[in-house]
Amino acid sequence: MQSSFDLLSLLLGLAAVFGYLNYRLLHLPLTVGLLLLALLSTGVLIAIGSAFPQLGLKLATRGLLASVNLPSALLNGFLGFLLFAGALEVDFKELFARKWTILALAIFGTVLSTILVAAALFGVSTGLAVAVPVAWCLVFGALISPTDPVAVLLVLKRVGISESLQAVIAGESLFNDGIGVVLFSLLLSLATGSGNSEHGPLAIVGMFVLSAVGGGLLGLGLGFIAFLMIRGVDDYTVELIISLALVTGTYSLAGALDVSGPVAVVVAGILIGNHGMERAMSETTRHHLQTFWLMVDDTLNALLFLLIGLEIAAIDLKAHAVLAMVAMIPIVLIARWVSVIASALPLSLHVASRFGSSVVLTWGGLRGGIAVALALALPPGPYKDELLTIAYGIVVFSIVVQGLTLESVARRVLPRVSIPATAEED
Repeated sequence: MQSSFDLLSLLLGLAAVFGYLNYRLLHLPLTVGLLLLALLSTGVLIAIGSAFPQLGLKLATRGLLASVNLPSALLNGFLGFLLFAGALEVDFKELFARKWTILALAIFGTVLSTILVAAALFGVSTGLAVAVPVAWCLVFGALISPTDPVAVLLVLKRVGISESLQAVIAGESLFNDGIGVVLFSLLLSLATGSGNSEHGPLAIVGMFVLSAVGGGLLGLGLGFIAFLMIRGVDDYTVELIISLALVTGTYSLAGALDVSGPVAVVVAGILIGNHGMERAMSETTRHHLQTFWLMVDDTLNALLFLLIGLEIAAIDLKAHAVLAMVAMIPIVLIARWVSVIASALPLSLHVASRFGSSVVLTWGGLRGGIAVALALALPPGPYKDELLTIAYGIVVFSIVVQGLTLESVARRVLPRVSIPATAEED
């Protein structure tokens, strides 16, 4: 009988083999290389399954995936670790100096992008005679709108852009991840009927704010307790265990209190990554902590990309879903650009390079592990295969095309960059 351990073993084995092949042959960034090799392997698996249906490859893949409660594993496990790992790398001083721009992009930009993508998906699906309901279009908009800062920041640091813009990209990505997950959870509960369908827009906004603010306060409180514990010891093994306990405990308690676990983890991670590392850790501990969480982030992202490859091999790819995916890729980019302009432009009318900044924020808005995790966490239903196919196509385009061309785009539009900023941020 297959178990979750079998799936984990398979994914880790594939990650090791693909990582080796990428290092020896492709010489691409690890995320891009793993994604391309997962795509190739999925294509081969689908071709073999179609040519020799008696092998039952699709059924075997479905059985393996069914052995794990993916919504629980992804939403309650992977996301917390991914967000905490990203939050550790954020410079709080730069983030706070750009707080209004970051909050506008993370909150208003994410909500606006969700609405624009949902409207476009409803139109595209209706045109293809599928007619995905508005509620599920909104769910898709929420899962695809959050951006992933990891690959972007590695590229932009090579370009040599200002730390200010790096802080905006990292801060927006972390907080729009948290906001996106809160929005996704609310919209998913309404789409599946597990929430109160009588809630009006104001009630939904109230729930949204309460969940986000409550999560932030919880993360601040538990992060401070972890900081005090770390300051009281000088053993990096114990301090690593405290950081692990902080992530799992914060996420679990947030679920019990019905507040946002992602927001709580992000706030806790920023506190530990700045205040904790500066005042409570030795140089040795800082090095081990950063190395450990970077490895966690890379490993989980690799597993997520391989996992969605297996999901694609297990589902029935339909022509209308592939057509919808092709149509939605440029639409999602346009929605991202509109949301960036609408969110940041009112705060940056006096900045000469706002066009270049908006281009980098748009083209650098890569979709990664968070979008994948949310897509895989969709419950079984008549629209899951279509939405998963579209999400996968967007993520692949984002990581491969945008990720590999971002450096050249940034060099063209931002020879000397300054970020969208408010008057207080100058």
